[in-house]
Amino acid sequence: MLRRLLLSLVAASATTLPAIAQQRDEGEVVIVETGDPEMNSAIKTARASLDEFLRLAASPPAQTSGYKLKVMIRDKDITEHFWVTPFRPKQTGFEGILANDPKLVTTVRNGQQIEFTRGQISDWGYVKNGRQVGSFTICVLFKKMPPEQADYYRKNHGFDC
Repeated sequence: MLRRLLLSLVAASATTLPAIAQQRDEGEVVIVETGDPEMNSAIKTARASLDEFLRLAASPPAQTSGYKLKVMIRDKDITEHFWVTPFRPKQTGFEGILANDPKLVTTVRNGQQIEFTRGQISDWGYVKNGRQVGSFTICVLFKKMPPEQADYYRKNHGFDC
């Protein structure tokens, strides 16, 4: 059986942009195979710049908001990635509030406070002047979904990829 990653697109509270007429299920997920080279590269990029992001999140500059981490949760053979916002560092890692509804993982729920380690972080993001910064995995997901679906998220959530 192939292991799959489920990646949530956006955190429900992570946008400050007005909605347009088209509506979508903001809790959509995209299934990606575990060995996907583009996704693995995006996760590597996010992890390589995590320290810089954490410094910004600790003292957010003006015109920024919506700081979030994407965290991997494993349940048997399934790995699902969730946005966590707000979050804060702890001595042993991090804690924060899960911002997405699980689709396959049954060990967590939306709104639950969770603890996680740095090794579980797969992405990060925030909004600066109405545009998304980071969210590297989302840019990969846009390539794997129908163009109208990707366009919706670009327009309504400020993604530039």
